[in-house]
Amino acid sequence: MDRTAACSLALVLALVAHSGLSSPAPAGREAWSYVEVRDGAHMFWWLYSARSLDLPLVLWLQGGPGGSGCGFGNFGEIGPLDGDLKPRNTSWELCRGTPSLIHYNVSVEVLTCPACGVQVQAASVLFVDNPVGTGFSYAERPDGFAPDVATVASDMLVLLRHFFTGRPEFQSVPFYIFSESYGGKMAAVISLELTKAVAEGTVKCNFAGVALGDSWISPLDSVMTWGPYLYTTSLLDDHGLEDVRAAAEDVKTAVEQQQFHKATELWSVAETVVEQNTNGVNFYNILTQQPDESRSSAAGEDFIALQVRRHIRPLHGQSLSELMNGPIRKKLGLIPENVTWGGQAEDVFGNMAGDFMRPVVDVVDQLLAAGVNVTVYNGQLDLIVDTMGQELWVKRLKWEGLAGFNDMRWTPLEDPAFPGVTGAFCKTYKNFTFFWILKAGHMIPSDQGPMALQMLRMITQQV
Repeated sequence: MDRTAACSLALVLALVAHSGLSSPAPAGREAWSYVEVRDGAHMFWWLYSARSLDLPLVLWLQGGPGGSGCGFGNFGEIGPLDGDLKPRNTSWELCRGTPSLIHYNVSVEVLTCPACGVQVQAASVLFVDNPVGTGFSYAERPDGFAPDVATVASDMLVLLRHFFTGRPEFQSVPFYIFSESYGGKMAAVISLELTKAVAEGTVKCNFAGVALGDSWISPLDSVMTWGPYLYTTSLLDDHGLEDVRAAAEDVKTAVEQQQFHKATELWSVAETVVEQNTNGVNFYNILTQQPDESRSSAAGEDFIALQVRRHIRPLHGQSLSELMNGPIRKKLGLIPENVTWGGQAEDVFGNMAGDFMRPVVDVVDQLLAAGVNVTVYNGQLDLIVDTMGQELWVKRLKWEGLAGFNDMRWTPLEDPAFPGVTGAFCKTYKNFTFFWILKAGHMIPSDQGPMALQMLRMITQQV
């Protein structure tokens, strides 16, 4: 067994052995706990903190709604360990120390590297299982789930108020919200409410900006561009283009009539039409195929269950579920016996189905008008939130700086992993930035980790 493999095994054994931890975690570089945001509604957070408070604090919000940031975002995208508990070279938290030297130090609750101590790559990172019912977060009764993004934002403000009050050392640290997919829709509304709360003094933090990654800001713009995008990438023929266009028009009609629950159901139908005409293209990366178990509904399956299977269960794959409900659960030591990681995901999505297709473009406008630094970033190969759709709603912003932004040319960015090769394009004007990330799908940190890390450094003004 090589040193890296032995280290990975040691990590697993340490996680399994360390099951007697009290709640909350002791002070150190890693901490986690619950916050009761409403009566019977509990949200779980997990922090990896930098040794230096000169580095920013990043809140990561996953999509779905119902996808777990503490699970998928942490182990699948940007956390210090991947799903096999091996060190991630493009983690947003920990150093790039020699993997064989990194070990789990149970006494201080943190991954440490003897070569350089507990240094981070770019930021402290706070993962939150959001909304209530996602991941290890849970609702004690049916009325504990959030029905809309307004409730999601209200819940998050309770958590952030609790977090910054309990950890005052972070109150002056630049605080950024990064997001992905439906997490971006939530992030926009949360950011607006946080801006108001900071101005009123009810939350003490140094809010520095929000980054909306492949975000469900204007759902209809995404759906209406699926056909043209797939057609121009040779994934639809003329007949398929017409089928997808017709299905998208049905969604548009429902949205225009403010029938948002019906629009969500028709969105599900439109996805099935896409699947049938593309032989199962993957909505998250058009160069791959949708897994068979995520495709069209089985007999008697309603559209909520289908969409959970398509878009949330892939974030809660079997190996990750076994990890979170096994070694990680034991490590955390505070998860209630009746709570299963991911067990309420369908309830989360189902309760928000009537809010799912509502746009929040106006919220982005309000953020820009308030002077908040807003970043939009999108993967070239993403279908479900394709870049064409993102550009459409951006061009309709009422922000006074839009004309200046549109007049600018983008700047090519070198791929850190491939010197001399373009990894992205970027354009910034005043407090608005757009990143076009090449060779990446919906989960940009998974597909283009080095480029995502470079983007993080740019947004947080570390380069």
